[in-house]
Amino acid sequence: MPRHAEKRIVPYTAQQMFELVADIEKYPTFLPWCLAARIHTRQDDEILADLIIGYKIFKESFTSRVALEKFSCIEVTYQNGPLKYLNNCWKFKELEGHCCEIDFYVDFSFKSSFFESAITMFFSQAAHVMIKAFEERACKLYRG
Repeated sequence: MPRHAEKRIVPYTAQQMFELVADIEKYPTFLPWCLAARIHTRQDDEILADLIIGYKIFKESFTSRVALEKFSCIEVTYQNGPLKYLNNCWKFKELEGHCCEIDFYVDFSFKSSFFESAITMFFSQAAHVMIKAFEERACKLYRG
C-alpha cells in the first residue's frame, strides 16, 4: 500500500494551484509517466477521467472521479482499473503574500501483488518527482 503525504508552501494563489491540478487534460504535457488523459464528463464540481500511466514496459489505464471544491480541495476516488483502491486529496489554503499551502495525500493499492511490489520500491521518489512537476508547471504558467 504505497502512501505519501506532503505539505508545501508555494508562491502562487490557492486559485492558481487549484486550477492547475484540476486541468487534467494537460497532465501528459508536464507530468512524468502520464502518457494520456481523457475526460469522460466535466461539471462544475466533478470530473470523470481516465489516465494512462506508463514507465518502461509498464502501462496501465484507470478511471477516477475527481470532486472539486472551488479553490480549496480536490479529491480523487478510484472507479475502475488495476487498483484495489485510490485515495488522493489536494488541499489548498490561501496565505498572505500571494502564497498558498498545499496539503497533498495519496494512498493506493494495486490488485496485482507484482505491480504492488514494483511500485513500492520507488514510490516515495516518484511522488516527490510528481509534486516537483506540478511546481515547475506553476512556475511556467504563473511566473512566465
